[in-house]
Amino acid sequence: MTATATTPVISRLSAALPFWLSLLLIPIAWISAVWGGWAVLLLPVCTWYLFGVIDIFAGLNEANEDPDTPDDQLWWYRIITIVWAPVQAISLFGMIFYATRADHLDGWELTGLFFGMGVITGTIGINYSHELMHQRPKIERWMGDILLAMALYSHFRSEHLLVHHRYVGTPRDPVTARYNEGFHRYFPRVLAQCYGSAFRAEAAMLARKDRLWHDRSNPFWRYWALQLVFLALALAVGGWLGVALFLWQAFIAAWHLELVNYIEHYGLTREHLGDGKYEYVKPHHSWNSAQKASNWLLINLQRHSDHHYKPDRRFPLLQTYSAEDAPQLPYGYSIMGIVAMVPPVWRRMMNPQVRAWRQKYYPQITDWSPYKNATNPWPR
Repeated sequence: MTATATTPVISRLSAALPFWLSLLLIPIAWISAVWGGWAVLLLPVCTWYLFGVIDIFAGLNEANEDPDTPDDQLWWYRIITIVWAPVQAISLFGMIFYATRADHLDGWELTGLFFGMGVITGTIGINYSHELMHQRPKIERWMGDILLAMALYSHFRSEHLLVHHRYVGTPRDPVTARYNEGFHRYFPRVLAQCYGSAFRAEAAMLARKDRLWHDRSNPFWRYWALQLVFLALALAVGGWLGVALFLWQAFIAAWHLELVNYIEHYGLTREHLGDGKYEYVKPHHSWNSAQKASNWLLINLQRHSDHHYKPDRRFPLLQTYSAEDAPQLPYGYSIMGIVAMVPPVWRRMMNPQVRAWRQKYYPQITDWSPYKNATNPWPR
């Protein structure tokens, strides 16, 4: 696609290039593998700390693109999410092949290196799959499924589309983090609840069509098949050590995903109107963040308030909100993720903001215990 004088700015490659920064993580991963030693920490340092520092200097991006921009002007944005699946697959399994034969990498270096690979498959891979699963073209949905299978987290698609978006901010949504719930309690709870929640949601959809859970149309068959393929590939290229490294990066990827889920809705709930009825989802039910650099890396995931308002809106068109319309995180996800790993610091930072949010939007609610303890009735 060639830009002309009349081409809208958003459709130009130069406008989309900042969102291609994720590709720089691939050579960094290989530098880590070849150099070994402390270089294996380059990936988490770059994604967690470097982008947090850049955010401080780059500031906020509070500009909004025209939400009615057609898909044919978003080619350079769509292609990065589509090509990421083969790029990630080649990188991940190439790394398993190399690392399991590299004499200069000892146990802790392999652990650190594939922690970094989990940073890639979680921070980038699962995030891109999230964008792809919301789109209609089959190629995009397939690429999303492939990315999730590389993290052994395929059920996330079903849980996210059928449960999270419908029931966010209610007791029926496992990934809505509760007020005062530390991440180290949240994470095992979500791991225990989300798989079953996703499976039951798919089975319920089939039941409404008079089909049993094991019907061929259940996407869990595809999930299991793709995951088995990737486990077999890890075994083929790296032996049992390759499988262990693959499992380790998958766990780290899932940890990154759920860390983001924890941040996105911490303490935010929808008002229970009685008899299992809840208010509609609004922008103030998600934390918003306009930090420029981390939104480049995360393809505007931090504009999460708008994502819940228009789930199929492509990432370059997601709108940011002011503090009048949506609660604002004090920092981007990279810094907030670090803070979340220390629950006392997280609570000191975020609990006063949650209490201010309650007073602003729900002054009529005097007893927050059912919301905090998730004991309100499940939505109908």
